[in-house]
Amino acid sequence: MKKFEAKTLEEVYELASNEFNCSITDLEIEILQQPSKGFLGFGKKIAIISVELKKKYKKENKRYKDTRYKKTNINIQDVSEKIANTTKDVKKEKPQSKVPNVEGKEQIFNNFYNENNQKDEIAKIVIKKNKEEIVSEVKRNINELFKNTCYEINEIEVKFHDEETLYVEFSGKDSALLIGKEGYRYKALSYILFNWINEKYGLMLRLEVAEFLRNQEEAIYNYLIPVIESIKETGSYKTKPLDGILVHIALKKLREEFPNKYVAVKTNIRGDKYVLVNEYRSN
Repeated sequence: MKKFEAKTLEEVYELASNEFNCSITDLEIEILQQPSKGFLGFGKKIAIISVELKKKYKKENKRYKDTRYKKTNINIQDVSEKIANTTKDVKKEKPQSKVPNVEGKEQIFNNFYNENNQKDEIAKIVIKKNKEEIVSEVKRNINELFKNTCYEINEIEVKFHDEETLYVEFSGKDSALLIGKEGYRYKALSYILFNWINEKYGLMLRLEVAEFLRNQEEAIYNYLIPVIESIKETGSYKTKPLDGILVHIALKKLREEFPNKYVAVKTNIRGDKYVLVNEYRSN
């Protein structure tokens, strides 16, 4: 018996068929785990099967494996010429890929903080509703979305943080599970909610999950106290590499402190992100 794993049953069946070099109907298959997409990445499962060749095909399959590579009188020159001709044909055709150039998830998240996102570009469609209507509608829909999950969370709080920002807070016994390692689930949740709220109501989002945002802000604000003093003295600064949401909190804080300077997120050769502050603001 051999075990195979893949994202879907179709993929795992194909792996088994290729491994035994036979049709899937010639195999005895036991499904050990059904695949599941989960919810927002939670509870995701892969397909796992246990496979062996049906008894009546075992001898025949063994004879095939023993003889499949015993062909003789192979002309090496002919083979080389065929390979060369095939390569030429492939180079001539060069079919253009029809796969669109899709931005990575990290780049999409970073675009929220791009300097080009001016206020007149924030909202494409704005529904004219008063604050009470917006809060009531968002709260109802977001609680409806999460009520059937397997996590114990309190009623999700929704209110206005300021005139242009909606505050959404997740709390409760299992709310910290929505943060994920290095905040990757927090980012995904923030991305989903931001797209909905910004597109429909023309508002920005401030997302709090199990006090994650508050703790991150406190940590980065303490780090920035001497940084801000140094910028006031020298006029420029490059922060240390910052992880996850920290770089975006630092960016926002430094832009608030120095509105007439160039403040932007940069990436070094190792892929680490940091915030750069210079004397002149980029146009």
